[in-house]
Amino acid sequence: MAELHDLGALEQWRLLQRGDVGVVELTEHYLARIERLNPVVGAFHEVTAERARERARFVEQHVPRTTTLWGLPYGDKDLVRRAGVRTTFGSRLFADFVPEDSDGLANDLDAAGGVSLGKTATPEFGLPSYTENLVAPPARNPYDLTLGAGGSSGGAAAAVASGMLPFAPGSDGGGSIRIPAAATGLVGLKPSRGRVPSGSGIGALAGLPVAGPLAHSVLDAALLFDGMISPNGSPPRQPFALRAPENTDGPFLGAAVRGEGRFQLGVLFDSVWSSVQNIVVDPEIRGTVDQTVELLANLGHGIETLALEPSPEYPPAFRTIWQAGAANIPADDSTEHLLEPLTRWLMHRGRAIGAAELTAALATLSAFERSIIRQFSAFDAIVTPTLALSSRPLGWYDAVDGERNFAQQVEYSPFTSFVNVSGLPAITLPVGETASHQPIGVQLIGRPGGEATLLSLGRQLERQLRWETVHPPVWSLVEEVR
Repeated sequence: MAELHDLGALEQWRLLQRGDVGVVELTEHYLARIERLNPVVGAFHEVTAERARERARFVEQHVPRTTTLWGLPYGDKDLVRRAGVRTTFGSRLFADFVPEDSDGLANDLDAAGGVSLGKTATPEFGLPSYTENLVAPPARNPYDLTLGAGGSSGGAAAAVASGMLPFAPGSDGGGSIRIPAAATGLVGLKPSRGRVPSGSGIGALAGLPVAGPLAHSVLDAALLFDGMISPNGSPPRQPFALRAPENTDGPFLGAAVRGEGRFQLGVLFDSVWSSVQNIVVDPEIRGTVDQTVELLANLGHGIETLALEPSPEYPPAFRTIWQAGAANIPADDSTEHLLEPLTRWLMHRGRAIGAAELTAALATLSAFERSIIRQFSAFDAIVTPTLALSSRPLGWYDAVDGERNFAQQVEYSPFTSFVNVSGLPAITLPVGETASHQPIGVQLIGRPGGEATLLSLGRQLERQLRWETVHPPVWSLVEEVR
């Protein structure tokens, strides 16, 4: 007999709607999973069990069932403030910080009827693409606990992949949803800039970070995505002057359920980082992407290979923005010892960047955005590997040498950051596995505002490959791992 966590989020939502399962019952089920598995996996920085129980009772008694995510559990990434809940941002600098107010995303997920169970792990200030910090144990990959879960939404991915949550919100400023999703065998959607009102990217430096869902299936990702955009099931809010194009097709879950359409697809193995670094795609990953392209062709989609125009100006410009993003970390001579070496290096590099250099980098990335959209304009979606390498061992990244650390991050994930710079939507899909049973993801990049196309393509592949039924070894643990 299937346990509740064996069912998808959409299936659980239907049980809740029918009254076959109660909100409190579902919350207790996942809290029990977290109590048993989190010490092994390290997915949560903070578990708010009593608050979750109180919230579940409130939802069950007072929140309309018509809200988009009614009664479904999730976790807040530990970069998102929730009033009254310790929020560390993955840093010892904020080890005891308890905010008085919640961020917009937390408020929206409350309005959608969800139940937060705690704060999922993130690296310090979400800056690197792996989730290891000095505040808490690392987020481990449920497929192999000696490997990392990726980052920066590594805790969210580890929680969903191990069955501690049915789905989870994450944020993505250079791959931080897609990287951990690919590493842990999940679907991860990075929306268009401006699509999610409380995680739009608009207003952030270079418009890079956006909020999006991680889930086992395309359907569940679309359900959470709808909740992030339209908590009460009303027409999506688009309050920004600069925004993704309006979605006129209704909830994104509908596009995922239908999974219809034939599209023109480009296939890309080039990386924008190749001008400064030797990028090598693991043969197993390359082979899996080739097989996925063949499957897409068999499904009736047009396929064409393409190569990027040279863009040697991109790597130094992106590095400048990455470093500048750390300049405002609130540390001084008396507190910077609490920061990790990589963060200190980034902070000092960022503070040394002058206005002229920063302005030039922003202008370069703006021109690059226009160039990428032009180069991709003949296609409905672009197919790439999500990662160049399989999951990295814990401790693999250089914790002291910032230059080496940055090069390692590029070596691992050379296909993600340029999508953030371009403001385009992208989805990673768990289409295969290595000989050692590590997940392999493929990335689909859409047109501006093209999330519905990506969800439709993802659902077509999901019907063929049934990846939502694949789970890691820790999924079925019935006794405490020693």
